[in-house]
Amino acid sequence: MDRRKMELMNIQDAKEVGEKIYKQHNAITSGRYDFTACQLDIVFMVLASLKEGETNYKIHTKDIELITGRQWNISQLTNSTEQLLTRMFEVETEDRYRQFVLFQYFDYLKGTRTIEVKLSEVALPYFFELRNNFTHFQLKSVLACTSSYAKRLYMIACQWRAVGKFPKAIPILELKQMLGLVDKKGVEQYERISAFKADVLDKAKKQINEHTDISFDYELFKRGRSFTHIQIYVSTSKNNPKQLEIDYKEPIDFQKNVKNIMSYDISEEYARLIVKDGYDKFIDFVAKVNERARKGEIKVDNATAYIIGSYQKKGVLPKN
Repeated sequence: MDRRKMELMNIQDAKEVGEKIYKQHNAITSGRYDFTACQLDIVFMVLASLKEGETNYKIHTKDIELITGRQWNISQLTNSTEQLLTRMFEVETEDRYRQFVLFQYFDYLKGTRTIEVKLSEVALPYFFELRNNFTHFQLKSVLACTSSYAKRLYMIACQWRAVGKFPKAIPILELKQMLGLVDKKGVEQYERISAFKADVLDKAKKQINEHTDISFDYELFKRGRSFTHIQIYVSTSKNNPKQLEIDYKEPIDFQKNVKNIMSYDISEEYARLIVKDGYDKFIDFVAKVNERARKGEIKVDNATAYIIGSYQKKGVLPKN
C-alpha cells in the first residue's frame, strides 16, 4: 500500500492553505512598503488564516517550512517580527494618505514552534472591507518567491491579469516607490537602470514565471537619453495554471475535506461525493484498510483504484 497516499496524517493542513486564493484590498496591494522575504512570509501566513472580525491568529513554523521548503530559526523569526512591529505601512487613496502598523504584538509560545499574532485594529478595514475593490493572489505562488520584490510585483501584476498589461506605462520612479526603493527624502536605490533590471526586475520576472500562476514581462521606455517609464505585461501562465478559488458559499471545512481526498489522486467530482457520504467515515475506512494491509490480510497495489472501487461497491460512487 502507498502509505503516503493512504494515511491522512501525512496530508498537512498547510498544504491546503497554500493552494488557496486569497483576496487583498487593492489599497494594500498598491501600498508602499519594503518588507523582507521572511517578513512577507509571516504576513501571508496570517492572510491564510483570516476570518471576518478576528484580530488574533496563530501561525506555525512547520507550515511555512512545508509550503516553502525554507527553514526558519528563532533568530530569523524574532528579528523579522521585531522589525514588523516598528515598520510603517503606508497606503494612499484618493482622499487621504495613511500611515500605520499591521501588528500589535507577536507571542512566541515556547516549545510549540507557534507564534500568536494580534493584528492592529486600524489595519482590519484594509483586510476585510474588500467590497468591489480587491485583487486575487495565490498564497502558494507568493510564498514560493524568495525575492520580496517578486512577491510585490506578483501582487501588483495580478490586478491586471484580465487586461493583459497595465493600462499605460508608468514612471519607473512610481514603481520604485511601490517597491519601497525610495526613502522619505526621495533618495532612490538602484539608480543605475542596469542594476534595477538585474537585481529587481529580471530576478522577479524569473521567480514569478517559474513559481506562480501568471506570466510576467516588462518593457522599458526612454524619454530623451534615459529610461523613465515601464510597461508591465501579465497573463495567466500555461505552465502553472491558476488554482481553484475558494467557494465562499460552501463551508470551508467541506472544501478542505474535498481537497484532502483529492490528494489521493481522486477527481473533485468523486471527492465531493465521498465527503457528502461522510468524511469521518472516510477516515475510518482508510484506517481500517491500513491496519488490514499491515497485517497482510489484503494487498493494495493502487491506493486510488482501491478507494474508488470500494466506494463504488458501497454505491457512493457511480460505476463506470
